[in-house]
Amino acid sequence: MSELQPVSTTAAGPAGGEEKIPPSATGGMTQATMVKKTAPKTDYKPADVSPQRRVQRRYSVRLWSIRHSRLLEWFYARFADIFLLLHPLWKGIGYGRVETPVKFVEKHVKGLMFDCRMCGQCVLSSTGMSCPMNCPKQLRNGPCGGVRANGNCEVEPDMPCVWVKAWEGSRNMVQGDAILNVQKPVDQSLRETSAWLRVTAQAAAAREAAKKEAA
Repeated sequence: MSELQPVSTTAAGPAGGEEKIPPSATGGMTQATMVKKTAPKTDYKPADVSPQRRVQRRYSVRLWSIRHSRLLEWFYARFADIFLLLHPLWKGIGYGRVETPVKFVEKHVKGLMFDCRMCGQCVLSSTGMSCPMNCPKQLRNGPCGGVRANGNCEVEPDMPCVWVKAWEGSRNMVQGDAILNVQKPVDQSLRETSAWLRVTAQAAAAREAAKKEAA
């Protein structure tokens, strides 16, 4: 008897095409494992690269940030106030001119602390200080259905699920219920831009609008 059984697939391909997967795939096996088992076997093994084609990193600092989410929430609130106070300076020099040096600092600081991907639409304060862009599926509103029993990612088995950690981090924060807010899809045009400056400019505009209404 064959070790493989034919199963129909909806993927594009020749008419009547069939994909063979291990029979055990129906017994709780994840999709990622199924794909790995059915992939052609070769001697080539990608070194230190994840399915997202990015270098795998250690998660120790990222997990530290999540464990200390309340402290970082307090710090970020003070930091945002300082940046807002500097709005006249940013505006005087020109936001476009200061973005390069600010983005350089932001990228390295957030890269170290949160493994930041510079999406330009930072939601760390709403996700327990766990960056959702580290999710291989880049889910912005909660985990997928493939979280493993040990809380790790379906796609990257050695990595703790970003959203499991986001929930844990949010429970420590004063504004932790913000994790329940529905996030908008990622605007790809904002990639590699400064979220710090964008949020500051938005806050300044809102403050000026409020003053005009009160006048």
